[in-house]
Amino acid sequence: MESNEQVYAMPRIGDIAPDFEAVTTTGKIKFSEFAKDKWIVMFSHPADFTPVCTTEMSGFAQRQDEFTAMNSELIGLSIDSIHSHLAWVNNVREKTGVYFQFPIIADLDMHVSKLYGMLQPNESETAAVRAVFFIDPAKKIRLIMYYPLNVGRNMDEIVRVLQALQFSDKHKVAIPLNWKPGDQVIVPPPKTLAEMDARIADTTCEKIDFYLAKKTI
Repeated sequence: MESNEQVYAMPRIGDIAPDFEAVTTTGKIKFSEFAKDKWIVMFSHPADFTPVCTTEMSGFAQRQDEFTAMNSELIGLSIDSIHSHLAWVNNVREKTGVYFQFPIIADLDMHVSKLYGMLQPNESETAAVRAVFFIDPAKKIRLIMYYPLNVGRNMDEIVRVLQALQFSDKHKVAIPLNWKPGDQVIVPPPKTLAEMDARIADTTCEKIDFYLAKKTI
């Protein structure tokens, strides 16, 4: 007997972000039309009213202005109802003063979680892992992070990654280990003999060798 169950492929870096329609805490959305001309940071959490998730969502909320300044929109998700989301948002606001103003997707049927590979059966079949997707204004997936249920994310690294992606795009450079704004960046290596000779003669960048050169922008 043939199965009617939909088969989901794990999204990959470079893929166009899968489209979907969903109910969120700020209203219904169609993802392909959401946050046009902006970067999107989409992140999942296992469940409402849980401690680690509360710290993480609070972290996103407390730094929302930074993401806004970087021309990006936040959007969260968990496999909970819209009523649970609203109650949790209100509870956290009452108890801590932190308000989750970004949309949170209600994914009771687990469609979006499956579409984005947030459900990983060896971790849980009913709770989304802690995934983060960085999606550029062309709706292309640029970077993916996955964390297990019991380890919270690092908000500084999430901000840094977005800064690095945008800086690399703007200046056509590569980003080295532990880079942060203001640090030197990697000049792309030469691809021809002529480019190699030009790099060797170049006095405007710091060269470890012709293939490894850094500069300050």
